[in-house]
Amino acid sequence: MKRLAFILLIAISQVVYGTSILIPMDVAQTNHLKAYGLAYLALKKDVAVDWFLNYRGGSFMIAWSAWLERECVVRGIYFEKISAQQVNTLLAQVSNPSVNMDVVRLDQAPRIAVYSPKNELIADESDAVINVLDYAEIPYTILYDEEILKDELANFDWLHLHHEDFTGQVSKELFRQEKQVESKMQEIMAAKLGYGRVSAMKYDVAKKILAFCSAGHYLFAMCSGAETFDIALAAQGQDIESEMSEGTGVALDYSRSLAFENFELQGTGRNFSDINIGGWGNNNSENDFFRLFQFSAKWDVVPSLLTQNHEQVIRDFNGLTTAFNPARVKPEVLVMAENKQKPNVRYIYGEVGKGHFTYYSGHDPEGMQGGRGGGRGGPGWQGGQGGGRGMPRKTDLNLYPHSPGYRLILNNVLFPSAHKKRQKT
Repeated sequence: MKRLAFILLIAISQVVYGTSILIPMDVAQTNHLKAYGLAYLALKKDVAVDWFLNYRGGSFMIAWSAWLERECVVRGIYFEKISAQQVNTLLAQVSNPSVNMDVVRLDQAPRIAVYSPKNELIADESDAVINVLDYAEIPYTILYDEEILKDELANFDWLHLHHEDFTGQVSKELFRQEKQVESKMQEIMAAKLGYGRVSAMKYDVAKKILAFCSAGHYLFAMCSGAETFDIALAAQGQDIESEMSEGTGVALDYSRSLAFENFELQGTGRNFSDINIGGWGNNNSENDFFRLFQFSAKWDVVPSLLTQNHEQVIRDFNGLTTAFNPARVKPEVLVMAENKQKPNVRYIYGEVGKGHFTYYSGHDPEGMQGGRGGGRGGPGWQGGQGGGRGMPRKTDLNLYPHSPGYRLILNNVLFPSAHKKRQKT
């Protein structure tokens, strides 16, 4: 695969190091999630960040400065101040061919966009990526259908899709009470933009997103955003709901989807297709886990970067799309985490054109059983638990500063930084 040839490493050996701050990302770290925000802040200030793959959980190193040390203290981040000699010793250690470690230079803060209906009428408080970006203090811009159709994606490097239906099936939306207002607003927007139905608008949005990714950018999708994005591409704008209700069937072109093939649509119930092997809210056991694969930091740089963590075994969490069916994953797509007991796939990576995409199943890595926010064991819904009633609550990440499931999201946020510098205009 091209990922083996994808050049992320900069000539670290040519850099002269002085006193630095090492931010360990193993169990010594007091706030793993805030550490990513600190790395992003350094990049925004044009200060390079070295990411040590497989060293102490994927540690960061940044040239020492007084402001950086103060930020570590203010944000509650554990750090170690190390001398130039210690830096050189560390670099020699990770570059040793006999160890599965390496270092990646991050050189510029990515411009982050989140595809979300969140506005003054729709809170969308349960989006895990919005939640962790806010907690880590990483800035982002919210875009939705109108902005994407106006080509505003051109101003960004990275785009996130979450609990979304790109197929435009109204019946699926109405299973969730909080989505009824959003569904009506989508119908109004489709009409405003000249579309006769929501599914046609969503297909054009999906094509814009695909073009964005293919041009060399980064797409990160979770939950039903991943599943329905692929379905929409394969269905090519067909009115899935009407076709299936009339019994005429929907013709799917699997060559157009990014990650999945040979899937079958499901017209009734909450599930969109058999891509979702976990069902909706069916993974309720606190004893279910999925495991991250380990890759060669020196040869498989991209998946190594995307799987950096202080834990390799992560507790399952649910969602509208809980887990991916391994029989539906295309052979060229790389599986990075799975639950072998189920069996299912939870975290995958692939390439399209010059770009990259990552799909991560489930809704909230620290959500209640059922995957709908509120924290494990806590009330996931305002006005009652489960059943699709009320509004989903966001998880209080002050309670989960070490979440390995949320770390996977933040690995993806920093991923575009490990690329060649964007030319300034």
